[in-house]
Amino acid sequence: MRKTAKVLGLLAVLLVGTFLLLRTPDSDPAAMRAKYGAAPSQFIDIGGGERIHLRDEGPRDGLPIVLLHGSNADLHTWQPWVDRLKATHRIIRFDQRGHGLTGPAPDGDYSRRAFADDVERVANTLNLRRFVLAGNSMGGGIALEYALAHPGRVAGLVLVDAAGAPRLREVKGNIGFTLARTPGFSWLMGQITPRSLIERSLRQTVSNQSVVTDAAVDRYWELLRYPGNRQATAARFATAQEAFSPAALDRLKVPTLIIWGQEDGLIPVASGRWLAQHIPSSRFEVLPGIGHIPMEEAPDASARLLIDWLARLEPAAD
Repeated sequence: MRKTAKVLGLLAVLLVGTFLLLRTPDSDPAAMRAKYGAAPSQFIDIGGGERIHLRDEGPRDGLPIVLLHGSNADLHTWQPWVDRLKATHRIIRFDQRGHGLTGPAPDGDYSRRAFADDVERVANTLNLRRFVLAGNSMGGGIALEYALAHPGRVAGLVLVDAAGAPRLREVKGNIGFTLARTPGFSWLMGQITPRSLIERSLRQTVSNQSVVTDAAVDRYWELLRYPGNRQATAARFATAQEAFSPAALDRLKVPTLIIWGQEDGLIPVASGRWLAQHIPSSRFEVLPGIGHIPMEEAPDASARLLIDWLARLEPAAD
């Protein structure tokens, strides 16, 4: 009995030691703000105790464009589009709750409705009357949620490899998202998050591997470890997100541009076709050889699709 107790005690010590050795600490908030929150970043209070990291660039006349990033991303994912549009358009993007330098939500709510409510609060805080709303992946589902709730405020909708369609077939998946959805592993990822896991996850997300730079991997890894973000990720993946119904989408009368990477292994192009089939006044564009993040993987081609679509939308929206 004593021998068994000693062995169990030794195993416990080894397990604790291994955990402490492998544990990945949170990143330092001040260092992260210095690295990723310099000008033109702002930190604005949108109410409810929530202070968000936001960038608002470009001329103030014309129709603003609000950009919503995807799961475990941040506002920097839109930089290629901002570089191509900010000379002619007002571009607003922000780190959503549980992401980037915004950090975890004070109310702990990671439902799609809570994310959409944040869009409304940002629009009110910035005094936006009408605007174009664009979202990638998770951000696309949030954009749809918002447009259905506030159709009069959305002059146009842009869905980039967006969430929200029913699962039409099995996809090859993504190791980071798979672990985040797995009970036990989601908690463990809040403590042990190796950089190599983030790099592998990003490589599985895109087809154009040139976007997987050291700087990009560092950004995803460091901002995921911003205090509270890993725990927010676990809570978000534990929150059920229903697909939109055809009946709900049929009521959406907002002009919609749908852009999809043909090689998206996370949300397949069939999902984009389904959305295009059920959203009236939608235009569907597929980018060959591109994965889940077209604005980064094919910035010129994807931005050109947006610019051409905006040229037809804006006179009608005035």
